[in-house]
Amino acid sequence: MTIALLRNARIVDGTAPEPTEPMAIVIEDGIIREVSPNATATTDEVLDLQGLTVMPGLVDCHVHVIATTANLGLNAALPSSLVAARSSVLMRDMLMRGFTTVRDLGGADRGLQLAVDEGAFLGPRLVICGKALSQTGGHTDYRGPYDNRDVSWYAQSLGAMGRNCDGVPEVQRAVREELKNGAQFVKAMADGGVSSPSDPVGYLVFSVDELRAMVEIAKGFGTYATGHLYADEAIVRALDCGFECIEHGNLISDATIARVARDGIPVVPTNITYDILAKSGAKFGLPPESVAKIADVREAGLEKLEKMHAAGVIMGYGSDLLGGMQTEQSGEFPLRGRYIPADAVIRSATTDAAKVLRMEGRIGTIAPGAFADIIAVDGNPLEDLDLLTKQGAHMPLIMKGGVAVKKAESL
Repeated sequence: MTIALLRNARIVDGTAPEPTEPMAIVIEDGIIREVSPNATATTDEVLDLQGLTVMPGLVDCHVHVIATTANLGLNAALPSSLVAARSSVLMRDMLMRGFTTVRDLGGADRGLQLAVDEGAFLGPRLVICGKALSQTGGHTDYRGPYDNRDVSWYAQSLGAMGRNCDGVPEVQRAVREELKNGAQFVKAMADGGVSSPSDPVGYLVFSVDELRAMVEIAKGFGTYATGHLYADEAIVRALDCGFECIEHGNLISDATIARVARDGIPVVPTNITYDILAKSGAKFGLPPESVAKIADVREAGLEKLEKMHAAGVIMGYGSDLLGGMQTEQSGEFPLRGRYIPADAVIRSATTDAAKVLRMEGRIGTIAPGAFADIIAVDGNPLEDLDLLTKQGAHMPLIMKGGVAVKKAESL
């Protein structure tokens, strides 16, 4: 049994506009056992966090740990061994920014998850959907016009974000295979996208029957389906078919915002990716036809943040960055902070993120029974969200599951 005691912890988790009074946190075998002003424990491992702000480990609800380059067609063709090696670096860097749990939206498999769990790779806790489900000519079909080569190999390539499946029987098989292989939820490319060549935003790709088939199987396995969605028509269509989460949502209408708020459907905006793609996408390998699509969704996504916050929509923190752009993962904090209050921004990466991942009480909180995922920040992020950027430079302590993966000498 391992026991640790953290003292003088003024906690910020986004549920209040001010830090708590100083608390003591007792950690036993990687789990938080007690949080109170007077908690104590017999242990030699005592950390005094006086003068720091203490937060739950951050949660990013939309990452792609296998996206080692922004050219996703090229990425899919890389050797899986090379993708795994590069992914280990991407995941390590995520953890060192304070992200102790991430939800991968296409590509990461059970092998990467086990590599992290077993300690072979240093990285955040991974929640995975396996391959995202796409279709011929849809998002994650990177062949483009005039290229009709078979891409059935996508399903076996670690570097491929998704797999193509056409028609209800193929869709059913693909969903069942991904769930069999360890997927914890189902992700469908239910709209066109930016990074693929032949699917304009607003492209109604899968048929209604195909979408319903995904939902039926996901629910039968005790989980849910989420969708890559931009256009309001595509969002409504997916909701009508039973989808229970929306990724991106940049072109969502006011009426649909009211609907998802009423029904408790989470949305995961990913605005930092459009900001970076617009400035540097070509430099990082994004094809010209993809760069041209960015303006369609960039400004609209920022406008919707305010409307969704005002309506009370559950919003998870999402970055969705690719390749070398992943260094900007924390940039979503100050970007959102220009449109909604700081406590709401922080909540999107803590308690609201836990709702998106269906892990309430286990992540995104400092409370008894939760994983001891804890970061300490030099300053108050409620007053300055930039403290959560700079590659973790303002985080003298990063703890995942009770283990300090970063600990300043001053502690």
